[in-house]
Amino acid sequence: MKELTFITLRDDPSLKDTAAEWFHSKWGVPKEAYLECMERYLNKETEYGWYLCLYGNIIVGGMGVIENDFHDRKDLRTNICAVFTEEAFRCKGIAGRLLNITVNNLKSKGITPVYINSGRKPIDLQSMG
Repeated sequence: MKELTFITLRDDPSLKDTAAEWFHSKWGVPKEAYLECMERYLNKETEYGWYLCLYGNIIVGGMGVIENDFHDRKDLRTNICAVFTEEAFRCKGIAGRLLNITVNNLKSKGITPVYINSGRKPIDLQSMG
């Protein structure tokens, strides 16, 4: 039986095109926009990264980190973005685990606070404990 694997895109850069297409298919943001952000991350121009959950070699969950997630509060950065888990894999803790990995990774690099925009008021994830 296959297991879930949690990685950053830097762990397997060969997934860049597949990941960009996957995020594009979930959110409708142009694939090129994802590729540009991913390339900057892979080239270590930024620590705003991409985090994936794989079932075998299939992406079943993911999220990214960007400066601003399309909200008006430009003072609230860094932002979690593009959070998605495939329906068949929901309620298994995937998004929560990805979020913990992402926040801990950013925190280890001194990137705090980190926000997530729920469509209402961005939430400071570090203040949640």
